[in-house]
Order: sequence, then structure tokens, then C-alpha cells
Amino acid sequence: MNNLYAAFRAAFPSDLSRTCLETDKGRAVTYAEIEEQSGRVAALLAKLGVKAGERVTVQVDKSPEALFLYLGCLRAGVIYMPLNSGYTASELDYFLSDAKPALVVSTRKALEEMTVLAAKAGCKIVLTLDADGHGTLTDQAQSVAPLTGIAETKADDVAAMLYTSGTTGRSKGAMLTHRSLIANAETLVQAWGFSEDDVLLHTLPIFHVHGLFVAFGCALLSRAKMLFHPAFDADKALAAMERATVFMGVPTYYTRLLASPALTKDKVAKVRLFVSGSAPLLAETFSAFHRRTGHHILERYGMTETGMNTSNPLDGERRLGTVGFPLPGVELRVADDDGCAVPQGETGIIEVRGDNVLKGYWNNPEKTAAAFRPDGFFITGDVARIDKDGYVVIVGRASDMIISGGYNVYPKEIEAVIDTLPGVGESAVIGVPHPDFGEGVVAVIRTLPDKGHPSEAEIVATLKGQLAGYKVPKKLIFVEDLPRNAMGKVVKAELRKANAALFK
Repeated sequence: MNNLYAAFRAAFPSDLSRTCLETDKGRAVTYAEIEEQSGRVAALLAKLGVKAGERVTVQVDKSPEALFLYLGCLRAGVIYMPLNSGYTASELDYFLSDAKPALVVSTRKALEEMTVLAAKAGCKIVLTLDADGHGTLTDQAQSVAPLTGIAETKADDVAAMLYTSGTTGRSKGAMLTHRSLIANAETLVQAWGFSEDDVLLHTLPIFHVHGLFVAFGCALLSRAKMLFHPAFDADKALAAMERATVFMGVPTYYTRLLASPALTKDKVAKVRLFVSGSAPLLAETFSAFHRRTGHHILERYGMTETGMNTSNPLDGERRLGTVGFPLPGVELRVADDDGCAVPQGETGIIEVRGDNVLKGYWNNPEKTAAAFRPDGFFITGDVARIDKDGYVVIVGRASDMIISGGYNVYPKEIEAVIDTLPGVGESAVIGVPHPDFGEGVVAVIRTLPDKGHPSEAEIVATLKGQLAGYKVPKKLIFVEDLPRNAMGKVVKAELRKANAALFK
């Protein structure tokens, strides 16, 4: 069977009374409970008239019951569509109108607003689910007998639909199939050495690829136990690491861990693997974490549309500033604008092909066609090069590339220099309209509190000593923080908008 839940179910231990996950409050959830409660959700979906292939839109807080909902949708052959819990009404209006779900699940607090938005999108059924696991979804699911079977699905049937971050325009619904999610999770279990002896500290949100498909998928397929926290808290995470063997996080998590004096080698003695993704890991974070813990963080590269594409090795050099090698089953090339592979060491756009790649964009055949080459390679929009040893080095997003005075400027190259300077926490280089150069290079720099930072003249002098003149920012802006999305990635679109009139 090609159903993702069937793949999970096949990996369950023979003793279903074993604990699958444990919450930070000490609640133990067994495999038997997952089987029963996901079956109840699947039965409820059928009772409500939600058919296979229809969408269930979910904007709820993280809880075991939210996982039951996800798994129940898989069992029913229904498309699971999680949304960031921080989205506003105007954003939700777009997502619901575009997806036209058969059912919406929200928190009780948002019920009134969500009911109006759902009705506008033609959806009449709105249920609730709160962080404590209570709500009308849970109540109604307990009133039906659990479904014992699993829907027959084709490998190419859509299992989940996640909207892209929309940093360069309207978000698109990436349709991820049962095959793509199974293939990627199975590959990661092997690549990262997951086994039933592992204990995964899960502090990521579950509306995103990282927390839902990567972390949760790896744990279920390997029978690894999860320490399931509602959100990341450095102190609670460090306390839990005494029992964990694997931790996955975004770079922000690692900087917060480093800020705690409780982070020591002894504290993480049982952890065998630290993984970072969803945003670039700064060199200083990588190095500082190694000095404090003895661990080299494993950085990998993926995206909503493809799951994971590359990874630094589990055994071997985890090279600073790279995202490792293509994963098994993933074909990767760095290509020019025509889709032709560029020579090794040269910069181009990453293109990938494999079972992990999305089926297409929901209700958007034009964008789907534009995203694929005739030979099936998906155009990621990420700019990179492959070094002499085969490691993939991400340079930036094609959409972030700056054209100043006719020259192409890749922000990552400039950021890499600025970020090494004392007193600098992180930089974001953008291009904004310039009357002479078309676009002017601007560096927005987050400074570290109470540590001072180099002057504008000192930074410019350093850059001029390492980069061509046209790459040196024409303006530096010092800030206390940078705008970020839910996964900690800097939202450069906001910076460009805020500084659009800088050179006028």
C-alpha cells in the first residue's frame, strides 16, 4: 500500500503498549493510542462527509491530538493542510479561498473569526482543537468507533499541502504525495542512523516540513521515542537533553542554547546528533557550539516543495558553510538559466529530481509548468555551487540576487564577511532602488548588545579588502533585531519594503 500511514503502521512495534511520545508534562502516548485516536479521526471525517482528496485546513497549537488529526487524515486519504499558527485574518482569507477545504480546524479562541472566513471560502464545517487536546474535534471523534483500516491511495496521490512562505509574492500550495513523504523519511532514517534506541527531543512546530515530516516522520519510521515539547524553550530543552539522543532545530535554537551557561559537554553527553535547518547556520554558531559541546552540528538543505535534498554526512566531515551532499535518491545539479549544468565550482541554480519532489502547485498549472525543466528537474530558486570535494554551498536565493550597475551581487558573499566581525550578531544584505545603479547594496546589521560593534567606516574598509568594490554596501543600517518568519529565516522582503526609499 502506498499510504504514508500504512508505512508508519508497518514500522510500529509488535507491542503497541510501548510509549511513542512523552510530553513535557509527563503524559505518555502509546502506539496503541495513536492507532485508536487516528482511527477515530478518520471515522469522524467519513461521518462529516469529507472525501478522499479533499482538503482539511488546520491552524492549531502543537499537541498529541494535532498529530492524531494529521495521521487520521492520512488514514482517510484526505489532504492535510497545516497553517502557521501566527497567520493573520487576511492571510487566512487567502489560504482558505485558494484551497477551498471541506473542513477547517482552529483553536476555540479563533473560532468566530475562522467560521466567517471558512464560510466565505465555501466551507461549512469548523471544529476546534486547543493546545490541551480539548475541543469539538476531540469530542466528536470520541463519539465514533475508530476506523480500523487505511484508505487505499496511489503513490502519486496528495497526502499533504503546505503553502510556501511567500517571500516573493503570493504563497503557493505545494502538493506533497504519499510517495514523496515516504521516500524522504525513509532516506533520512538511513542517512542519519535513526533506530528504536533513539530518543528525539521534538521542540519544532508541526505546521512545517521540519517538525512534521522530517522530525516526526523519522521518529515514527524508526520507532524512536519522542520527547514532545509544545515549543522551544532553552532551559527546558537543556533539561530534556539529558535523556535525548537526537535534537533537531533551527539556527535560532542553537544561538539560544549557546546563550545559556547550562550548555556543557556533560549536559549533552547522551546526544549523538544535532541537526540544523530551515535557515542558514552562521559560521560562528557552528564553531561556538563545537567548542562548548564537542559536537559538529549537521546542517542539511531542504525546502517545502522537496523535503530534504542534501545533508552533511553522519560519519565524515561536516563541513562548515556547506549543506553536504545530495541524499540517496536525489539527483542534484547546479545549472544556468537554461537548465544546463555549470562546471564544478561555478555558481548557478540548484535543480533537483527524485521521488521527494512535489507533484505540483495547487490549482496553479502555470507556476507548476514554470517550476520544472522538460527532463523533470525542479528549479529550486536557490543559488549555489559545488566545491571541489562535492559539498554543496548555498550562496542565496535567486530572488535575493542584487543587480547593481549591471553586476550580479549575491548577498551571502557579503554577509559571510560581515558576520565574522566582533559585535555583529547577523547581517542581511538587500538591494533597494537606486537612481544611478538600478539597485543599491544595503547591509542591515543586527548588533550584539553590550559588546559594541565596528563603525560603518571599519566595516566598509574590511569589505573593500576582501570583495570587489561593486559588492560593498552603499549604506549600512544597524538594528537590534531582524524580521523573521516562523522558522527563524530572515524575511528580506520586509527589509526591502522598509528601505525602498533609502536612496531617493
